[in-house]
Amino acid sequence: MPAAFPQPTPRRQLALRWAARLLACAAALAGAANASAAGNAACTNAQRIVFTQPVTVTAQERAQIAQLSPLRVLAVSAPPLSQYEEETGRYRGVAIDVLCAITQELGLDWRLDGAPTQTVTEKIAKVQNGQADLFLPLSATLERERLGHFTLALYTSYYVAIARKGRSIEIDRAADLARYRVGLVRGVALQPILEPLVPAAQLLLAQQSFAGGGLFDALRAGDIDVAVFSRDFFVEQRYNHELFDLEIVHTFKEYPRHYGFYLGPDAAHLQLATLLDRYLGAIDTSASLRAHQMGERQLIERYLHQRQQRLLLLISSAGAAVLALAAFIALRHYRQLTQRLEAGHRRIRQQQQALQAANHQLQQLSQTDALTGLANRRMLDQSLAREHARWRRTGSALSVALIDIDHFKQVNDRLGHTTGDAYLRAVAGVLARSLTRVTDLAARYGGEEFLCLLPDSDAHAARTVAERIMDGIAALQLPNPRAGADAGALTVSIGLVTLQSGSHGTADLLQQADVQLYAAKHAGRNRIQATTLRA
Repeated sequence: MPAAFPQPTPRRQLALRWAARLLACAAALAGAANASAAGNAACTNAQRIVFTQPVTVTAQERAQIAQLSPLRVLAVSAPPLSQYEEETGRYRGVAIDVLCAITQELGLDWRLDGAPTQTVTEKIAKVQNGQADLFLPLSATLERERLGHFTLALYTSYYVAIARKGRSIEIDRAADLARYRVGLVRGVALQPILEPLVPAAQLLLAQQSFAGGGLFDALRAGDIDVAVFSRDFFVEQRYNHELFDLEIVHTFKEYPRHYGFYLGPDAAHLQLATLLDRYLGAIDTSASLRAHQMGERQLIERYLHQRQQRLLLLISSAGAAVLALAAFIALRHYRQLTQRLEAGHRRIRQQQQALQAANHQLQQLSQTDALTGLANRRMLDQSLAREHARWRRTGSALSVALIDIDHFKQVNDRLGHTTGDAYLRAVAGVLARSLTRVTDLAARYGGEEFLCLLPDSDAHAARTVAERIMDGIAALQLPNPRAGADAGALTVSIGLVTLQSGSHGTADLLQQADVQLYAAKHAGRNRIQATTLRA
């Protein structure tokens, strides 16, 4: 029989128990330190974010920030905004750099859950039920807005149609997708827009995108003709997954996808979102964007690393008798590497061209109102001129609704400009939801005035839209304490004009809309005043 192990003495047993307790305490303290420092450890590139103008924060707001507990932050892999690194267990990306820069300015601490073990839906639910404070990055939908608060967008992307190279796919607008078998990831913001356009038998809703059995596997296998996906995420990830047999065939610029920070639903989170908006309105993220758009560079580095490992293996396993063969193999690999690098240079040039296109898209953002996300006056003037010219060609009715918030000065004077800005965003949200056609346009006209451009809409159809807007504003139940009166709910007055026939210009259309708005105000507000222009 084998010899028995000696039994430890009572003194040795006691010492072992104390040692185990000390090790457990040390592990717990180390875990707590790592958790509390997770946010600070990620803040290594905040200097890439440039503030283009000073941001004013009152002493009272700074005192309130100082009393906050460290923010509980969740993230999702969505390059270049955020990307989880397996080797470091951390996230990096433009959104992380922006969060670092703003929280350093505010002196606000935060920690990031580095383990991507939960789905996006589960992480969003954590923010909505108070188990986390902030989620990044996320694009706004109506359902999410009802259960939390979004900041201004820090990045805008577009959906694109992606097909296999060499296929004859002709798409000029979203309606053209009805001719093909279309796939997209279930739950994305474009799903409710495409479902009425694409027959159900031709629409595939995938549970995942790049993972095995997901959207792009279905496209490469020929189960679908076109995949609809976020442009920038595809451009970055196609290098990681080597999807070089796929290409973008169309960009849906009519459906911009705005990404920002998503916070919890309570008043404290709304106040924090409003404060973050001040900084987001004054940042330049171009340096961070250039640093994190590196999908192609990662491909080249991975290729070089793989080739180096293979070369070392060949050298270590070769003997003196096969030195000549080893030299030949090394030379062949070197030539292959040179060819690959030349191909990489070509892809880099293509990426530069793509960056130039992205800069052009950023210029398009100059047509968007920064506070409300609606079209600004420049885009409105261009769209109005285009639709008026089309009216002259076709004779189809053209309507305009000019909307003004009643007693809005009382909101700013008595509730503050921060609340006033929140009211403007809420009214803008109602306008965006009330216009159900892609040809309609909602714009911020100036101050608390908005304008809705309604092509191919006669007087009856335009009034239906105006009534839907008034119902939506009433449903908000936003307090509007007018001076010398009891507190009431926020209302709007609408001047509605329909261009039916004649030689009226755009100036006539806008002037008559202003006249009708004035008449609605003079008649007591909270009403619609309409007219039709004829020859």
